[in-house]
Amino acid sequence: MQVYLRLLKYVKQYWSAFLLSVVGFVIYAGSQTASAKWLEAFVDSVGSGQLDNRGILALSVLGIFFVRGLGTFLGNYGLSYVARHVVHNLRCDLFRHLMLLPSSYYHQNSSGELLAKLTYNVEQVTGAATNALKVAIREGFTVIGLFGYMLYLNWKLTLLFLVVGPVVGVVVGIAARRMRGISRNVQQSVGDITSSASEAIKGYQVVRIFGATELETDRFIKVSQQNRRQVMKMVVTQSVATPFVQMMVAGVIALMTFLAMEPDLIKEMSTGQFIAFISAAALMAKPVRSLTEISSMIQSGLAASESVFEVVDTAPEKDNGTFAPDRVEGALVFRNMSFRYEADAKLALDNINLDIKSGETVALVGKSGSGKSTLAGLLPRFYDVTEGEILLDDHNIQDYKLANLRSQIALVNQQVILFNGTIADNIAYGAMAGCSREKIEAAAEAAHVAEFVRHLPEGLDTMVGENGVLLSGGQRQRIAIARAILKDAPILILDEATSALDTESERHIQDALENVMQGRTTLVIAHRLSTIESADRILVMDSGRIIEQGNHAELLQKGGVYANLHSLQFSEAAVVTETEQMTGQEPEQ
Repeated sequence: MQVYLRLLKYVKQYWSAFLLSVVGFVIYAGSQTASAKWLEAFVDSVGSGQLDNRGILALSVLGIFFVRGLGTFLGNYGLSYVARHVVHNLRCDLFRHLMLLPSSYYHQNSSGELLAKLTYNVEQVTGAATNALKVAIREGFTVIGLFGYMLYLNWKLTLLFLVVGPVVGVVVGIAARRMRGISRNVQQSVGDITSSASEAIKGYQVVRIFGATELETDRFIKVSQQNRRQVMKMVVTQSVATPFVQMMVAGVIALMTFLAMEPDLIKEMSTGQFIAFISAAALMAKPVRSLTEISSMIQSGLAASESVFEVVDTAPEKDNGTFAPDRVEGALVFRNMSFRYEADAKLALDNINLDIKSGETVALVGKSGSGKSTLAGLLPRFYDVTEGEILLDDHNIQDYKLANLRSQIALVNQQVILFNGTIADNIAYGAMAGCSREKIEAAAEAAHVAEFVRHLPEGLDTMVGENGVLLSGGQRQRIAIARAILKDAPILILDEATSALDTESERHIQDALENVMQGRTTLVIAHRLSTIESADRILVMDSGRIIEQGNHAELLQKGGVYANLHSLQFSEAAVVTETEQMTGQEPEQ
């Protein structure tokens, strides 16, 4: 009931359209009762020989159907208006909240499951919020009208209908409980279908090159089969309950027919009233059946509502800070800072103590899983520290307003995310959408985007496709760098920012980045040590700890982990260069 009442709040704000639909359905229900009354008048007129009434009776048919059509239009339009607004508002609320949820939520829930909630589940909600109300109001008023008319004709026979009421309620209740559970399973299976299809479609190249076409097809068939089974369980439950209720109603009508032909009862009713009574009883069968079927709509909608509200009720990112400077200097201090992703997991970062001066370039190196990206990800508060604190300009980053903190940081990471728009749109993305064309072009020039854009027919207005599928990896990386350049933030995070570039492009980008990094606090995460030799300080990380630090020359002189890594990479680079010279091949792109 709490879920349903919460759902009806979305309907409440459109009360005028909802009231219009109620009026329409009342008109529709009245026309059904008027049909039974017309039948009474018709039979009595024929039986009594009052044939002069034929004109009025003929016009009455047209009038009844006109009124019924008007009521149907008003009811359907009004409720459809409400339904689509409910879907729109609920979907927007869900999406708006998804944009505020912490990173951990996205790690624990697949994108396919979340997309299913945004699409399928929200549509199912309308079943409980509007479609069920439509049937309940339209058929409910129809039953009330016909029942009232039957009471007027013969109250003794009409009371037989009250006998079957409690039995119908028990049957519908049992079916409702089962359908709620099945509906949850159906919605889960839709999420599995979306997730399976999304992964296979996005990774189609990997699927084909590793011969996994049949594997992915079988996986999709399996989840689709599960969805089919769950839907059929719901169909079976509904298909058993509805005929059972219909048979009970039919039994009452049969008994009523038998008793109505009792000579003593017939004397109390005219022929027209008798036929109208039986007709009204027969007309009640369809609305009663429809009323029993709304249970499945309500249960599906409530299960979907619980799923949607579960997301909406998930606590968003903590944003209790009030400090919001226009622009920070960029001095960073990590003080006794530790972090773990989950409460019972091992520390991903262990007792980090680090001072970074404003404008300093600090490089983080180390093997995969050493904590480099985790450390950088704590600055924009994608996660909050477990122990200790991080200070930005002597203020704990928890004290900053979240939006303000992130406005001070530009990020270029290894997994470049582009959106389905033009190159210019992707450079001037988000809060930078209003930037002038000149600034966009300047950023494109600085990041060497202009180098390949000038060969495209539409230039900066070329569409990039979904996630930049129409561009090469190096081109996507340069666009991401141009985006960071345009933002002109005092703190810059480069997480493998040149990993997708060929040797020549990397040289140009390094030159551009060195200009961009001037006067900015920069964290550079790199595997290729040749890209960070000019950094003010290099931190070598292992198992979440800083095990060495110093500039390039100092660390080489120490002869420690960094020196070994550098020696190994230098040897590999020499072998590659020698091989290229011997074979006469161009450097690999």
